[in-house]
Amino acid sequence: MSRLTGTLGHALLGVLAEGPRTGYALVRHLAQSIAYTWPASHSQVYPELARLREAGLIRERAAAPRGGRVYELTDAGLEEVRRWLRETEPSRTVRDESALRLFFLWLLEPDEAADYLHGEAERARATLAEFQRIAAQEDPDTPKTRAYRTALDLGLRSARARLAWAEDALRASGRRSR
Repeated sequence: MSRLTGTLGHALLGVLAEGPRTGYALVRHLAQSIAYTWPASHSQVYPELARLREAGLIRERAAAPRGGRVYELTDAGLEEVRRWLRETEPSRTVRDESALRLFFLWLLEPDEAADYLHGEAERARATLAEFQRIAAQEDPDTPKTRAYRTALDLGLRSARARLAWAEDALRASGRRSR
């Protein structure tokens, strides 16, 4: 069995470990769960599903309505996602364009730079509110929901830290949060 090199493939295998899904349902699930950490578009998911199928890590289970395909995890696919979890070190490289721009705010007028920081604070507030809404709905009573809660907790803490940072940056620039 060939080993995967892309994380999206492992994410798809992990989602399929929950049960069979159509490609559309996979895209929708990714958008509603891991997209805050690992976004993926239709144009990325479908070619990755083809690669997973060719590698024998998933198979088509049945045809779905409107010509869709239902995919399910194979034993080899389950073993691959477990191997990835156990044996590989995750990349901790973060490419954050909003953070990159901070290095160059000096090129803007002070009010423009403050507007940028206000926008960062507002996005952090919105993200935090969304994560809090999700947290209020979740009841982590299974291993899967406890794992999702652990990821959600990281998101909550990160959003709180980002908001606190933005408010501090505004104060340091002599501006106030709105």
